[in-house]
Amino acid sequence: MFAAIGLFGVFFCVFGGYVIFGGKMGIIIEALPKEVMIIGGAAVCSFLIANSSHTVKQSVADVKKIFGGARFHKKEYMELLSLLYQILKTMKTKGVLAIEQHIEKPMESNIFNAYPTIMKDPFTVKFIADYLRMFSIGVDNPHELESIMEQEIEKAKHEQLHSSHAIQGVADALPALGIVAAVLGVIKTMASITEPPEVLGKLIGGALVGTFLGIFLSYCLAAPIASRLKGIAEEETNYYIVIQAAITAHLSGYAPQVSIEAARKKVPSEYMPDFNELEEALSAIS
Repeated sequence: MFAAIGLFGVFFCVFGGYVIFGGKMGIIIEALPKEVMIIGGAAVCSFLIANSSHTVKQSVADVKKIFGGARFHKKEYMELLSLLYQILKTMKTKGVLAIEQHIEKPMESNIFNAYPTIMKDPFTVKFIADYLRMFSIGVDNPHELESIMEQEIEKAKHEQLHSSHAIQGVADALPALGIVAAVLGVIKTMASITEPPEVLGKLIGGALVGTFLGIFLSYCLAAPIASRLKGIAEEETNYYIVIQAAITAHLSGYAPQVSIEAARKKVPSEYMPDFNELEEALSAIS
């Protein structure tokens, strides 16, 4: 919602302010198609040159995240903590072999399927199952497992940041592309140097639209989008850090309730359930 408000506000403040203080939109509207073709076309083509097909597709898909935000909120964290508690409690009371069927075929597991929000995210399901499987086959050093998990979390974060970096690259290039469009406009103007002042003024104004458009698209649109995508990637990484905290705490010998409390402390403050709220949810599982 705030992204939509901000987007509207940017256009209203820039163009509305321009009109209110006496600017004429006619020259901008007339120059816009040519400038958009030069600047926008060059930006898109440079984006395609600089990035792999996977990054291009990921970036296009990720742009919509600026309106929806991160995937994980309080509800998702509550489900995650409840699932982890149920798994860890089963391991504690019935042994590691009791969860083998659940981690080998999580899609058929009645434990995993009790949490539909988590089942919609294959990476989360695989992440939990893989590390529980490592535990079941004998990896019993919490520091080793924690290190391996950190490496995978960092890899996932790095991959999520690809779209942010790609769009930031476009944002960095747009002002220069605006200058390119402006220079081409000046060249056109110089070719018409014998025209009367009113014609030359119109041509120079059209050339300056290129500089304006490059800066506007960079600092008002592309750069904020890249920054927001970076923030979302970092925020979503916390979800896997919570899983890491629960599993490593359990591997260190703590009771399921203590392991889940250690994981709860890793939840971002705005989504973190309080102790009593989580205890009530876990009691329902018991």
